[in-house]
Amino acid sequence: MSYSFSAYGRKNITAKHKTTLEFTKDKEVTKKGDCIVGAKADFDLKSIKKFIKNKKKIRIKIKAGDFCEEIRCEVNPNFGDSKEIVIRKSDFISKRTLGINANKAAADLNKKIIELLKNPNQKLLISLS
Repeated sequence: MSYSFSAYGRKNITAKHKTTLEFTKDKEVTKKGDCIVGAKADFDLKSIKKFIKNKKKIRIKIKAGDFCEEIRCEVNPNFGDSKEIVIRKSDFISKRTLGINANKAAADLNKKIIELLKNPNQKLLISLS
């Protein structure tokens, strides 16, 4: 079983944050949001809550163009944000945090994917498994 959603690139995406990665439903992002890798995300909170129920770990695949990245993390069972999904290398938990102790953050993504993410028309496919 898996859950998928999409998001889009934005010109202000820098993906420089060394400890977090974020998808947001916001239509625009500022350069201050250096952990954001996708905007206009269309995930559904209820569906994600249903998917992560009884799961300890998940894999997150981010596909952009011909490139694909995979992130592994532990699940925060109390994830509960309908606007943002945050994945963290640390074990800090908030309602925005879906994953902790992740093996990658925004700055760890392939530089070719990060270049694609600067294009507002670039669609990302994100799947949780």
